[in-house]
Amino acid sequence: MTSLSSAHESLAADPLAAATQRLIATVEALPDADWGTPSLLPGWTRAHVVAHLALNAEGLAGALLGVVEGQPVPMYRSVEARDEEIEQLAGTQPRPLRHRLAIATGRLDEALAALAAAPGQVMEASFERTPGGRVMAAAAVADMRLREVEIHHADLGLDYSPADWPRPFARELLTVGAQRREQKIDALVVAADLPWQHQLGTGGPTITGPAHELAWWLTGREPYPGASGLTSDSGVLPRIGAL
Repeated sequence: MTSLSSAHESLAADPLAAATQRLIATVEALPDADWGTPSLLPGWTRAHVVAHLALNAEGLAGALLGVVEGQPVPMYRSVEARDEEIEQLAGTQPRPLRHRLAIATGRLDEALAALAAAPGQVMEASFERTPGGRVMAAAAVADMRLREVEIHHADLGLDYSPADWPRPFARELLTVGAQRREQKIDALVVAADLPWQHQLGTGGPTITGPAHELAWWLTGREPYPGASGLTSDSGVLPRIGAL
């Protein structure tokens, strides 16, 4: 039997497992009457967010197992099919949707374990998000899924917000977000709680705030409820579109 202390050590060593456990706890506690209420994502209810997380796990699991078996398959059949499946699944009852999420995350765990046990060249393989679409590295899936879980957990707009993100995750997301926005905005981004800053583009205002709020902003999202707020030395916070 696994002791409580060893279980905690295991979660600490596996950020995705810990993040998934927090997400599942939130979804299990969400009252049935609140599934159809708005999330922080425009046009999506909380059921949409959970449906997306379940289908994302299923898609990644299927793609990874295809890589391991030497028969790569795309993560989604098409962008349109992905969107339709999210809409359909969001319309189901809360109980089966909770179950779907739990089963999907379990399948992804198994696929990640199979990838880790495969020969080295398999880890270096890739798969397509959609047929002919963006190519994704198998080795990057765990980090990719971690971002999906942590960001969309906060998107539910419940008791978990970016302020609850583990500090290492907030810093990593901040770095990733800055890299993705490199040529799309001019601003110097400065974390008030970390020894971190990054110049986006050339010139522009200096944007300052907690690392997690800067990371959230760089995803293109509006300030979340309870955020302390970012400051700009120009007096204007640049608006950026969603990634």
